[in-house]
Amino acid sequence: MNDESSSRMRINWITFSISGGFLVLFLLMSLFNKTLMGEWIASSFDFSVVFFGAFWQVLLLATFAVGIGLAVSRYGHVKLGKLDEPENGWFRWVSMILCTLLASGGVFWAAGEPIYHFLTTPPLFADEGMTPAEAVVPGLAQSFFHWGFTAWACLGTVATIVLMYAHYHKGYPLKPRTMLYPMVGEKIFHKRSVLGAAADIVSIIAVAAGTIGPIGFLGLQVGYALEYLFSVPDTLITQAIVIIFLVTIAAISASSGVDKGIQLMSRLNVGLAVVLMIGLLILGPTMFIIDSFLGAEAFQIQNFLRMSLYRGDSGWLGYWTVFFWGWFLGFGPAMAMFISRISRGRTIRELILAVAIIAPIVSNFWFAVVGGTGLFYELESPGAISTALNETGMPAAVMAIMEQVPFGMVMATGFLIVTVVFVATTADSMSYSVAVTITGDVHPPKWLRVFWALLFGAIAATLIGIGESSIQTLQNFIVVTAVPVSILLLPPVWLAPKVAKLMAIEQNIVTPKGKKK
Repeated sequence: MNDESSSRMRINWITFSISGGFLVLFLLMSLFNKTLMGEWIASSFDFSVVFFGAFWQVLLLATFAVGIGLAVSRYGHVKLGKLDEPENGWFRWVSMILCTLLASGGVFWAAGEPIYHFLTTPPLFADEGMTPAEAVVPGLAQSFFHWGFTAWACLGTVATIVLMYAHYHKGYPLKPRTMLYPMVGEKIFHKRSVLGAAADIVSIIAVAAGTIGPIGFLGLQVGYALEYLFSVPDTLITQAIVIIFLVTIAAISASSGVDKGIQLMSRLNVGLAVVLMIGLLILGPTMFIIDSFLGAEAFQIQNFLRMSLYRGDSGWLGYWTVFFWGWFLGFGPAMAMFISRISRGRTIRELILAVAIIAPIVSNFWFAVVGGTGLFYELESPGAISTALNETGMPAAVMAIMEQVPFGMVMATGFLIVTVVFVATTADSMSYSVAVTITGDVHPPKWLRVFWALLFGAIAATLIGIGESSIQTLQNFIVVTAVPVSILLLPPVWLAPKVAKLMAIEQNIVTPKGKKK
């Protein structure tokens, strides 16, 4: 029996049917009565923000703290995946990690969010009476925080450690339910395990919502850029065609697997982003970008706990921090699975360093280059960026920034290309993770990977066709789906140190009594 037919036999059709059926139902209800659907989702969103917002803030902070604790401890030497040497080199490995979360918001949010926080200082710092020039650092720092250390830590640190132990050391399938194995035992894998099925299903729905959203956001970005650059009318039909084209590329990439398509797309993505960063640094306000990056990074670190646990303005939190935390938590299980797949042979210390330190700093520097350039020109000429942002929204922010720099059309075209690759990278890596969830096999059948990539695109294109209010509904839905997933991601916070100790004993790093060898 070949691998392809063997994989087909392992498909969990119950998980596939319920998760896929739920998404199709969501789409049909949006088509049938988008107003009523929007009201339901808005009510659920408000409930999630009020009753889970504080929990999510503490959960992300705890996840980061435990991950850093493991990295600096003797357990940091533990090798993951039962391999002595890593499967992927550092650049290739970090590239694939970066092109997950950063791909979801690297262009869309990097240009717009810093300007928003500059125009309206985050409430935690709003009473400090800053001048416009002084408002740059806290505004940029707030963006850094949202795409920084705790955001990345929840995606692939403690959950990845637990998954890699259960999958590679114990031989259990690479599924979200596997994160509960150290706590629940083998019964989590029984066919009739309601808890196991629920863990897989809610994870698929959450990552689908979290992926469809960025496809829609970035589709709007590409549509606006095509009109700006090439006078292609930015209509709903154009946006839908763009999304279908982007997801077709993603489907082709996903069908070739992690070792070919996804790896190639990730390296291309990072390479293009680096070229654009260097270009903006040279052509844009170089010293302003560097100074702002260092100042905002220091400001973020200095106020890290205050920003992590701020509970003052619930409306602002729901629109910004809690929304992002819900979005990233929804990605958590699928991201942990994806990073588990590409991290064999790495130590716990290397994993935490790459995911929770290097990736956030790279993300922050990207935000400083793109958003910082916008801040500079907004300070020089108020309204240069904010007018387009306020009138048209985030898709206009990048093009408004490019208008200000030399060779703006060339740079804008570069950002258009990066956006296309970003969308494809997000869709292909997450469709792969969903396919793995359904099969429990790190080599799921091609048709299943392609199916999910195309489904993501079809839903995103249809929702955009319904109208912009549906995108807002989807944005709220992203947060709602994170509620059950956040509960799933809680046990790894205390399970990761336990399994790290077991692996340390297995690898003779410590003795059973905890003493160094």
